Amino acid sequence: MAADLSVLILTLNEEKNLERCLEAVRWSDDVIVFDSFSTDRTVEIARDWGARVVQRKFDREPVHRTASLHLGFKHRWVFNPDADEIATPELAKEMLTVIETCPPEIAAFRMRRKDMFMGRWIRHSSLYPTWLVRLFRPEAIRFERNINLRYLVTGPEDRLRHHLLHYSFNKGLDEWIAKHNRYSRAEAFESLESLSAGEPDMAGLFSPDPVRRRRALKEESFLLPFRPAWRFFYMYLMRLGICDGAPGFHYCCLLSFYEYMISIKTREILAEKAGMTL
Repeated sequence: MAADLSVLILTLNEEKNLERCLEAVRWSDDVIVFDSFSTDRTVEIARDWGARVVQRKFDREPVHRTASLHLGFKHRWVFNPDADEIATPELAKEMLTVIETCPPEIAAFRMRRKDMFMGRWIRHSSLYPTWLVRLFRPEAIRFERNINLRYLVTGPEDRLRHHLLHYSFNKGLDEWIAKHNRYSRAEAFESLESLSAGEPDMAGLFSPDPVRRRRALKEESFLLPFRPAWRFFYMYLMRLGICDGAPGFHYCCLLSFYEYMISIKTREILAEKAGMTL
C-alpha cells in the first residue's frame, strides 16, 4: 500500500514492545524512534528495523513531546503510537485512506484502542471508548499537563473507525506498578491544583464530547471521600467490569490501588507543606 505517512514512536527502555510496534508500521518509509537514552536494546532494535533514531534526554512530558514534533518528517501527516500500541492492518489501511481524502482543514484524527490484559480485551474495565489523538499534522498540535498528557489541536478533528491494540502489561506487573507509583505523585499534585482552581466543570459531565466528559468526571472524583473504593465500585459494577471476567476483576483492583496511592500521596504533600510527616 502507498504510505505517505510518517511514524513517530517515543521510547525509553522499550525492548519488550518496540519490535512488534515497528513490525506493524513497516509500510511507512519514514519511521522515527525518539529515544530518551534507553539502556536496553531499544536503539539496536530500532536501527535493525531501519528506523531513524533521534535521542534526547527526557525532562518534562510536554517539553519532550513538543521537541518530538520538530524532527523533520518526510510526510505531512504523522502517526504517533506508543511503543506498546499496535496498529492493526485495518487501522493502517484506514489511516492511509483518510489522509488522502479528508478535507484540507482537518488537523487531527482520534482513535480508540482495545486495552489487553491477561489474554483478552477488557472492554468494560478500561472505560472504553476513550478517544486518543494519534494521527495529526505536527504544526497543529500542542500539549499541556505533566501527567496524562493532554493534546490541544488547532483546527477541526475527525475520528477513525478501527482500533489500536494496547498491551500495557507487556513488561510485567512489576513495571506497571512501578510506573503508576511514579505517576501517582504527579496525579496527587494535579488533584490539589484542581481543587484549588475553583468550580469543577459540572456541565462537562453531560457533554456529548467523551473527552470533556471523562475530564470532568475525573475532576469531580477529586472531591469524593473513599476514592479507591468508589473507583472499584464504579469500574467493576457501574461500568460492568464484572463482564470482563477474572481479568476485569484484577484490573479494577489495580486501578483502585492506583487511586489509593494518589490519595495517600495527596495527604503526604499536604503534610509536607505543613512541615509535618504522615
